[in-house]
Amino acid sequence: MALLSVKDLKVHFNIHMGSVKAVDGVSYDLEKGKTLGIVGESGSGKTVSCLSLLKLIQMPPGKIAGGEAIFEGKDLLSLREVFLREVRGNKISMIFQEPMTTLNPVYTIGEQIGEVLRLHKGLNKREAFKRAVEMLELVAIPLPQARASSYPHQLSGGMRQRAMIAMAMSCQPQILIADEPTTALDVTIQAQILDLIHGFKVKFKTAVILITHNMGVISAAADDVLVMYVGKMLEKGEVFKIFDNPKHPYTQGLLGCILKPAKVKNGLKTMPGFIPNPVDKPQGCVFSPRCTQRKGVCMEDEPPLVSFGEHKVACWLYA
Repeated sequence: MALLSVKDLKVHFNIHMGSVKAVDGVSYDLEKGKTLGIVGESGSGKTVSCLSLLKLIQMPPGKIAGGEAIFEGKDLLSLREVFLREVRGNKISMIFQEPMTTLNPVYTIGEQIGEVLRLHKGLNKREAFKRAVEMLELVAIPLPQARASSYPHQLSGGMRQRAMIAMAMSCQPQILIADEPTTALDVTIQAQILDLIHGFKVKFKTAVILITHNMGVISAAADDVLVMYVGKMLEKGEVFKIFDNPKHPYTQGLLGCILKPAKVKNGLKTMPGFIPNPVDKPQGCVFSPRCTQRKGVCMEDEPPLVSFGEHKVACWLYA
């Protein structure tokens, strides 16, 4: 049985230009101890789809227009705020994209990690600070006692990201949502951050939702992958099957953009065109204006989701 089952999730934003379908019919199951990678360009709806699970989007202008997210037998999307607070940070935690803007600049790192433990685990201030130091030590921050008494601006980018991981994992959640955890970090630190998340996943049997635009990160860290484009789910399946046999032209384009030594002399391959305006999405398949394999039907009707076992793709090439 899936730890989290998301069915036909729809999230809309009503703005002065019109209605934006930021997430439009996304479905997936997340198994215990597994990592689901959600990949796509900026504006694909990756982050919004996960924020909406915990009702962290601003409502209004945003609203959850449909679907369900079943966790522990309950629909997260219909839970009242008082019950949802017991889930956030405790059973489902999130590493946000930019730690410098997420961490509170007027509180020390130890105080911020300790607040989660006091709220959800009932620890007193001294016990919470001690546990915060232990968590900082677990994420390999040097001099954890001193760093727990430091403010966010006194830490490097890599250390702030580690502190965010320590905070997210302090209550040993069942699900960890990692939103672009390696953005703006050099490749050495990126590898260390991914190793940390994998280590916690193995140690605590935590399921992970990894949001990224980097297919290289997906190949290294994910078990399954969900490809999104302008709020739509275009392809989903086991990561190695999709890497070995990508079916959707968009997935093929993303994989083609990965820099390989053999490609250097011929230049880096790119996809033509730009992501469309979410207020004025193209008719038919949302990727059709940029697709080099499009047919007439692609410009007219939305493609159905076709299954090849566990491998699913929304494309008229296979419908």
